[in-house]
Amino acid sequence: MNRTWPLPPPEGFTADDLDRIPDLPPHTELIDGSLVFVSPQALFHMLVIDLLRFQLPQQAPESMRVRREMSVVLGPRQRPEPDIMVVDAAAEDGVDLKSYAAEHVILAVEVVSPDSQERDRERKPQLYAKAGIRHFWRIENDDHRPVVYVYELDPATGAYVATGIHRDHLKLSVPFDIDIDLGDIKRM
Repeated sequence: MNRTWPLPPPEGFTADDLDRIPDLPPHTELIDGSLVFVSPQALFHMLVIDLLRFQLPQQAPESMRVRREMSVVLGPRQRPEPDIMVVDAAAEDGVDLKSYAAEHVILAVEVVSPDSQERDRERKPQLYAKAGIRHFWRIENDDHRPVVYVYELDPATGAYVATGIHRDHLKLSVPFDIDIDLGDIKRM
C-alpha cells in the first residue's frame, strides 16, 4: 500500500493539525512541530502500562483519573501522548475529548522503548517540565523488571528533580498515596 503523508508547513505542524490530518496512524504524536509515528510495542511495554492502568485508579483520589492513549497539548507545536497520565477529573467535559491541556495533567508516565529512548529520556521530560506538569515518571526495562525513575518539578528552576529510583516496590506520597508491587508484572 502506497501512502502519501502530508507535507509539513515551513513552521511545522500545530497541535490542532493533529485532529485535522486524515488517516494518521494511531498514537501519532507531535514533537517540535513534527509528526512522530509510534512503533509497535514490546510485551514489557504493554505489561507495565497494564500494571499501572490497573493499580493507579484503585489508589487515586476521586478528583483524579488515570488515562492512556490520549495526548496532551503542551504548546502550539507540542502534543505528545504519554503512556499513562493522571489528570484532574474536572478536565473531562465529555466523551468527545481528544486531548488534555497541560494544566490538567498531574502526572505523565513514559515507558522507554528502544525506538523512543531519546524522546522519553530527554525531550519529553523537558517539554512536560516546561509546560508545568508537576510529576513525571520514566520507566526502564532492567532485565525484564521495571525500574521507575520518579521526578518532581522544582518551581524555582522549572526543571525536574529526581526524587527516587524504585526497582521492586513503588511507594510514594505524591501526587497521592501510591503503593505498587512492581514484581506483579511477572504474574500478568
